[in-house]
Amino acid sequence: MPTVEIPKEKWNGKVREVKIGATKEEGGSRTKTITIGGEATLPFLHFENTIPHAPALAIEIKDRKPADWSPLLYEAWGDAMNDPAAWAKAAEASGADLIVLTLSVATKPDEAKATVRKVLNATGLPLAVFGPGQAEKDNELIVPVAEEAKGEKLLIGVCEDKNYRTIVAAAMANDHLVTSKTPMDVNLAKQLVILIHDMGMPLERIVMDPTTGALGYGIEYGYSVMERLRLAALQGDSMTQQPMIVTPGEEAWKAKESKVGEGVPESWGEWKKRAIYWETLTATPLIHAGADVVVLRHPESLKKVKGMINALMSKGN
Repeated sequence: MPTVEIPKEKWNGKVREVKIGATKEEGGSRTKTITIGGEATLPFLHFENTIPHAPALAIEIKDRKPADWSPLLYEAWGDAMNDPAAWAKAAEASGADLIVLTLSVATKPDEAKATVRKVLNATGLPLAVFGPGQAEKDNELIVPVAEEAKGEKLLIGVCEDKNYRTIVAAAMANDHLVTSKTPMDVNLAKQLVILIHDMGMPLERIVMDPTTGALGYGIEYGYSVMERLRLAALQGDSMTQQPMIVTPGEEAWKAKESKVGEGVPESWGEWKKRAIYWETLTATPLIHAGADVVVLRHPESLKKVKGMINALMSKGN
């Protein structure tokens, strides 16, 4: 039989590599760092070009036990949720590559600093620290956190168009990285990267958060925006070449299908299985759209997604 040649796309650009975390030799205290990005082709098309790093998987923890999470998440993490340091250790034991610590609205700056220090002492994984998503409160909490963890190369946020200046300045002064978070829009995502870079932040220290929806709640649009950003990056558009972080855990566990076990149709099936698959099947297409960091909440979801990634990355060997 004649040999069939696989058609290959020739791209002019590639995704930037970004390293999160710093070891002792690099001025921090992490026992490991992670490097994301570097892709010179679309996800998992190993035959076409290089994909040097697998997507990284993060577990989100809170600085205090959340009151509005699903009982299934309380069951999964148990008493560890009462102490962010213990929760970080449990997340590391679950196989996470990165810890994402989200601070609460009720948290005070001194409390935020103490919590970040406890988490840094409890785990050697790289750390991301995000505010509660309110511009003034994010500034109030993230600036002292950046100073407390100077040199650790934290990934900090949330940098949005309303408050990126303060957080970017804190990151630059203390040797950290930032996320640039925008609504689901290619042009807005690109524009915020430009604005952050114009302040003097190196592009190698910016991770793009294009925002997404959960399975059944707008994921198609989020997927299409990420796909267009990745295509633009590979076609050589410099300001879209940032690695992308997405939060399918947060989005999926908002959905009734995963959060609620009672009062739903019997045809929805067994609650725990349904919920874990809702998170898993929110994360999966986003990874195929080009996500470089995926933030999850349930350890079983992380296990399933990691198995998929390992299988897909092994195809290139």
